[in-house]
Amino acid sequence: MARPRTFDEERALDAAMHTFWEKGYEATSTQDLCEATGLGRSSIYNTFKSKHDLFERALSRYLEAMTAAQLALLDDPERPAAERVRALLAGVVESEAEHREAAGRALGCLSVNTVVELAARDPRAAGLLERDTARRLAAFRAVLEAGRRDGSITSVREPDALARFLNATIAGLRVSSQGGADRAALEAIADAAMDALTS
Repeated sequence: MARPRTFDEERALDAAMHTFWEKGYEATSTQDLCEATGLGRSSIYNTFKSKHDLFERALSRYLEAMTAAQLALLDDPERPAAERVRALLAGVVESEAEHREAAGRALGCLSVNTVVELAARDPRAAGLLERDTARRLAAFRAVLEAGRRDGSITSVREPDALARFLNATIAGLRVSSQGGADRAALEAIADAAMDALTS
């Protein structure tokens, strides 16, 4: 009969996610994961099988939480679509400022970091990222099409191109923050993006 686990697997997964987010996959050691989760090596490997399996689960958890939060901001048909997009960009700026205050530096985005570090040589991570990107692009297209209908999005570009532009803007905000851009600089980028969508 298997012994019951004596730890909170979800909390351990969150701790691992934050460690990978802060350090990156390659730079995170098993010892780092032990210290972050409070688990011994055997508990980590018995539960998660490998460092890569733990990383995949942590990345999946991050993508689900971040994408769900972003899509929730866009899912408000009572507000004009442009206001929803502005709220999304403001949320990104705010989260970057909060991370800088809490950690002393911006962590950026685990998904963007993973694209840069692993996607070209890790098919499983790349697959997770591709599915998440497709989900976000579909939501961005939908809100931009709604903006065309309600008159709040006036760019003549096609919704597909605008969705990719919005996705790239969000990634760019995260990377700019990691590079040292302050709140005012990030807000200026967000304002320029809104100008592009509404003019």
